[in-house]
Amino acid sequence: MGNEVVLLDFDLSMFCIRVKIALAEKGVEFEDKEEDLVNTKSALLLQMNPVYKKVPVLIHNGKPISESLIIVEYIDEIWRDKAPLLPSDPYQRAQARLWADFVDNKVHEVSKRIWTGRVGEHEAEKRELVENLKQLEEALGDKPYFGGDTFGFVDVALIPFYRWFSTYEKIGNFKLGCQKLIAWANRCLEKESVSKYLSDEKDVYEFVVSYRKKIGVD
Repeated sequence: MGNEVVLLDFDLSMFCIRVKIALAEKGVEFEDKEEDLVNTKSALLLQMNPVYKKVPVLIHNGKPISESLIIVEYIDEIWRDKAPLLPSDPYQRAQARLWADFVDNKVHEVSKRIWTGRVGEHEAEKRELVENLKQLEEALGDKPYFGGDTFGFVDVALIPFYRWFSTYEKIGNFKLGCQKLIAWANRCLEKESVSKYLSDEKDVYEFVVSYRKKIGVD
């Protein structure tokens, strides 16, 4: 199996960060090609992801794989010489996929309505986000990581969102109050694969402020 790996990337994308963390966990070197999503999408991106036309796209030996969770699973299956991200037990594997999907649908989708919406119009979403994070804390329990003692699939799925938490709070003028998740995130940040690629909170906030002006909600 060859190792020509290219990532079509946007530095602040939580979904791209997932892929970079997974590649780092597996010790895979890759060429990072930053996309200018604000202005014009590259011809390469449109060629490699004609369905969704968005990042991340992993190009492995010329073949593109799209959608971050699918890419992370692909990485886990191809580079098996390092510790797996998904559990080997079918039930536990299904549960990991469920919670990763929960992150996409119950954290990302809900929080996006807050940070792209007009101030004061998303009180229900703020309450929902707090409740959804509480559910994640319950799923984490007293384990160091979602998969138990080892950093795994759900951790990869969720940790890129951590540096967006303060922006959710500032834009929405509320508190998330998820102390157990903050402690979990700090454990994750002890890993070089995470600390190397996680966004800077200031950069995230500045991007969101700029984006909100662009779409006319501020």
